[in-house]
Amino acid sequence: MYILSSKQVVQEKINHIKKGFSAYVETAELANIIKKECQILQLDVYEDATELGYWFIPKKEK
Repeated sequence: MYILSSKQVVQEKINHIKKGFSAYVETAELANIIKKECQILQLDVYEDATELGYWFIPKKEK
């Protein structure tokens, strides 16, 4: 069985967001880490918290 560390998952999701793609995580723990990373990197994202997980959707530039 292949187990990913939290840091790897967060880094992969941040890379998706940087490329303009949405990112999804299931846990609040990972969502909080991604939220902090987005703030540090000044990535403008829309966060959608649902019953099933958390979506981070990059905002398009106007």
